[in-house]
Amino acid sequence: MQMVAPPDNDVLWARGLHHAHGATVALTGVSLGVREGEILAVTGPRGSGKTTLLKCLSGQLVPTEGEVLFDRAPVHTLSSPSRERLRLERFGWIDTEPHLVPELTVWENTALPLLLRGTGHRAAKHTAIEWLERLDVGMCARRRPARLEQSQRQRVAIARALVSTPQVLFADEPTAPLHSADGIQVLRTLTTAARSHHITVVLATYDPQVAAQADRTVSLLDGRLSGAVPEDTGASDEESRAACSLSV
Repeated sequence: MQMVAPPDNDVLWARGLHHAHGATVALTGVSLGVREGEILAVTGPRGSGKTTLLKCLSGQLVPTEGEVLFDRAPVHTLSSPSRERLRLERFGWIDTEPHLVPELTVWENTALPLLLRGTGHRAAKHTAIEWLERLDVGMCARRRPARLEQSQRQRVAIARALVSTPQVLFADEPTAPLHSADGIQVLRTLTTAARSHHITVVLATYDPQVAAQADRTVSLLDGRLSGAVPEDTGASDEESRAACSLSV
């Protein structure tokens, strides 16, 4: 595959991603650019490859074929420790289920990314509580996760993802555990915070109401981006296919 430089304003860039889980193909030739500060929704039915795409973009998975660049530097060729460091220092992740540490209090769970980076205890606690209050769970700061409702645990997980002001935030069905109205309210808090802190967001969802909060939407179906139509630029067939995929 010939190396093609990503556009200058793309903070994330992927080309020709293929990945399979055993015999199950998850991604087939996906190419995508994400602009700095953009909120991008990746939509599609369950099983379409959304989670796999987010994990490849964030360095949790290495694609079997293709390349991923962050700030124009390759992610897919990094060692496992380097990818872990990248996720700790530059990325945030919100999962469908809130994976909180049961032995820690809510504020300690929220402050964990800061503490792992070496931020002082007092400063980390102050910032964590600020984010918990923004997400309406400040009153739970001293509780442990077992004492929270599911919706409260998910709000804590979102606060934890935002606490370190990551450069890119990946959110995999972040409102799935929430009731519809509650989910939209939390998502608006998330997107408002992202825009005010200039955080790039890549959001996977099958819910059109959630996707409507994004700046741009792309759709996955059976591991492929759908709806891409190449323009007649006079480029070669291979260049046209790459341009088509990257302009979705």
